[in-house]
Amino acid sequence: MVQNEIRTALITGITGQDASYLAEYLVGRGVTVVGTTRDVAGAASQMPPALAEQVTIVEWDLIDKERFVALLTDHRPTEIYNFAAFSSGQYMDRDPERVVDINGVAVVRMLEAIRSIDPSIRFCQASSSEVFAGSGISPQSENTPFVPRSVYGAAKILADNAVKLYREKYGVFCCSAYLFNHESPRRGDGFVTTKIVRAAVAIKSGRQTTLALGNLAAARDWGFAGDYVRAMALMLEAERPSDYVVASGATHTVAEFCDRAFGAVGLDYRDHVVVDPAFFRPVEAMQIVGDPTRAHADLGWAPTTTFPALVDMMIAAELGDADRG
Repeated sequence: MVQNEIRTALITGITGQDASYLAEYLVGRGVTVVGTTRDVAGAASQMPPALAEQVTIVEWDLIDKERFVALLTDHRPTEIYNFAAFSSGQYMDRDPERVVDINGVAVVRMLEAIRSIDPSIRFCQASSSEVFAGSGISPQSENTPFVPRSVYGAAKILADNAVKLYREKYGVFCCSAYLFNHESPRRGDGFVTTKIVRAAVAIKSGRQTTLALGNLAAARDWGFAGDYVRAMALMLEAERPSDYVVASGATHTVAEFCDRAFGAVGLDYRDHVVVDPAFFRPVEAMQIVGDPTRAHADLGWAPTTTFPALVDMMIAAELGDADRG
């Protein structure tokens, strides 16, 4: 991609954590950003105010291929980033068919529309470390076999295989970013990191006394979402398309996250965190940790936010919200 060409990026799921950080990054580089959402009316309230004013927000629900074709025709994007999906845990058992349709088949719709309307459009799929969850191999790299342990992982694999097919058979510049756990102050409810950060601030302010968690020894490869979406932008600026693991390459336990979060507000987590077996997940057969060597070598990418800095950032943002509340 020529760096000084006029660029327009279409970002699906614009109100989500990852999409908002990517939109900020691209806008800062002079890229016109169009973001899709199912709820245009409520989108602005879910985004940073300054960003909402800089992005064109349009409606699309991933099911309607004709609507997506119209978006390509109307806005003529040079690149597309797909974040719109059910996140891990949502509707997995209740509606697996819809999960596969949204997280998997919708990517085929997008790639087919690109092939039909403008094959020069570059496409990046936000995939997940979940595609490797049952491989038995650690750390996980681009060469690790796909072995899902959930409907979510299976749907992501469907999408990733479609990306490979359209790249190799049809010559579309498309790639998958295997994103390992990535957090930020914009992380949604339901994730353990947000739960810990909010509880630490609430306990410090006297609004809460304890926090119930599961296995404190569980370890994750945690990074900063803003760093990870920058890797995706670099993937579409590369000379050739390829898939990449995007990860920190290191793991930290839930106990370490608690220690840093509670310590940041002057508390000892051991005085407030209660282990509740109801929150335990099945024991994982292997450690989920990414090997980002290829992204380092090919893209010159490396995360810039350390684990302690990430936790401190999330605490600082939560304290700001608590003060405003």
